Order: sequence, then C-alpha cells, then structure tokens
Amino acid sequence: MSEKTVTVTKPSVKNTIGKTMETTSDKKETEITTPKAKEVKEAKIKSILELPGIGPQSAEKLIQAGYKTLESVAVASPMEMVEVAGVGELTAAKAINAARESLEMGYESADKIQARRELIGRLSTGSKELDILIGGGVETQSITEIYGAFASGKTQWAFQLSVMAQLPKEKGGLNGNVLYLDTENSFRPERIVQIAKAKGLNPDNTLKNIFVARAYNADHQMLLAEKAADLVKEKNIKLVIVDSLTSQFRSEFIGRGRLSDRQQRLNKHMRALMKLAEMHNVAVLVTNQVMSRPDILFGDPTAPIGGHIVAHNSKTRLYLRKAKEDKRVAKLVDSPSLPDGEAVYRLSENGIEDT
Repeated sequence: MSEKTVTVTKPSVKNTIGKTMETTSDKKETEITTPKAKEVKEAKIKSILELPGIGPQSAEKLIQAGYKTLESVAVASPMEMVEVAGVGELTAAKAINAARESLEMGYESADKIQARRELIGRLSTGSKELDILIGGGVETQSITEIYGAFASGKTQWAFQLSVMAQLPKEKGGLNGNVLYLDTENSFRPERIVQIAKAKGLNPDNTLKNIFVARAYNADHQMLLAEKAADLVKEKNIKLVIVDSLTSQFRSEFIGRGRLSDRQQRLNKHMRALMKLAEMHNVAVLVTNQVMSRPDILFGDPTAPIGGHIVAHNSKTRLYLRKAKEDKRVAKLVDSPSLPDGEAVYRLSENGIEDT
C-alpha cells in the first residue's frame, strides 16, 4: 500500500512579522502625523504678509490702499484687490478666502449677533421726540440717511451731531471725535461754536475734535472715505458725516447714458462707508439731495437722489421738511426695526430742540 504524503504549508514567520511590523508602523505613522496635520490646519494667519500669493510688493500696495488688517482683506472683493495690488483674480480670491477662514467668517449663531449688537451706541439728536422716533438716537454700525429739499435742515443735523458726539455717553454722546466730509463747502465753524456753547462744551476743543475734509469731485470723495479707516483708529472717531452724499455724483454723471456708471460708483462708495461703520463701530450720517418726480400727480412728488442703491445701503432713512416758522418735521420712512412715524422739532441758535 502506497503512502500519501500530505504537505502542510505554514505561513512564513518572516512575512507575518513583516506585515505586523508594516501595520504597526502605519499606525504609528498615523498617530504621529495626525496631530501635526491638525496643528497645521488650525494654524491661523496673523498678517497680510502670510496670505497665499501675496508677496512683499503686493502687501505694500494693499497697505497703501488701506488694507492693513486681515479684516479689511476678508471683506474685500477680488476685483478690488486686483486693482490695488496688481495680483491675478484667482490669487486675490485665494487670499480673501484664506483671510476669511483665519478669522472664522461664516455662519454664526444668532446669540452672537445679539451680543455684537449690544455694543451698538446711540447718539442723541438733542431732541427727545426725535430720539424716540429713531429708537434712542443715531445708531453706530450702520448708515443713517437724512434727505430733504433746500433749507430743510440737513446740514444743521450734521452740525448738531458733530457736537453731540463729543459729549459723554451718559449725556447722549459717544465720547469721541468726528470725521466730516464736506462736498458742498457748507461747513461753518461759527455754527459749531454756537451749538457747543449751548451744550456746555469748550468751543475751541470742540472744533479741534472735528476733522474736516473738502471733497472736490466724486473720485476725491470716494478716496477720502476709503482712507478714513486709519484716521478713525488714530483719532478716536465715533461719527462720520458725509454732507452731501450725492452732490458730486449728480453733477459729474449727467444724462441717462451715464446713470449706470454713476450708480455703480455710488454703490461702491456706500459700501466703503458701511464697512467703516461695521468694522469700527462708528455712526455714519449722510445727507442727501432730492428731486421732484413729474409722474406723481397726487401726494408728495419729492424723491431722494440715488434710487435703490442709496435706499438699500441706508439702514435708517429720514425725510426732513419745513413747517411753520422755525419748526421742522422728520419722517421715518425706513428702518429694519422701527415703525414709520413723524416727529416735530425746532431749529434755533442752540441747535436742534424740542418744540
């Protein structure tokens, strides 16, 4: 009887050990590299020099254009960076996204928004009726627009708030200084002195705390607004005034053929003002001119210049009109949180007062 030989193949110890060592090695490698990867991922960019694609020359151009912080880059558009820094659109987009990720700009819970809104200051107008109408005063972190016909008191509002902003918070002020963009050569220091004396402030100090810039055309006006961020931080600016918002745009961009260009530039200007208000917690007041609409046969034909562009960018809109003698009427026509209404006040040598 023949014997059958059965061969049993055992697994190679070498192979088994090799595989085990390989697996162990992989695990160790994973354990070692994962924390490093996490650390790299969580590393935050701290300056614009660290942004991807932004070299020293591009960074210098950004700084000269007013983009000195990650926050200013994060809220910019790619085309803005292309214009000022000379980088490609793709590079600009990557840099902006990197800044946003570093600052964790994205969705946030409503309670955080509420906490940020609690930092909002309210600047008193000097009239209790007006303050009630607009929810306690002119808000920081937003744009307030006042419009009306000639001699309706728009510039008087600018003068009044320029003084009121310097008062301590317990007296309705913001305890800060004022940046005043004058586009119509209507700023009058002597009027400031009158109101300052009525409020118990030193007139000389009050004038020193108002920084006035005369804008001679639309481009100059836009440039002054874009460069304002540095002055806001250096001089403790709490109120920015533009008197008047649309005067230069209205005179330079004449005719329907240039209407689109005017609106685009006006929108860019207002976005710069809005960015200033939100990023630095300042109040922005703009005065606006009006026109008469011939298609309105019944009712008030008065309409503000700037159309939907100005309307969408202004958070609070007030329509001013003259009443009898020294009285004026302010009508709240738009607010995200307040009902429409009216308030009557008077203009005197002392400024805005209750009737």
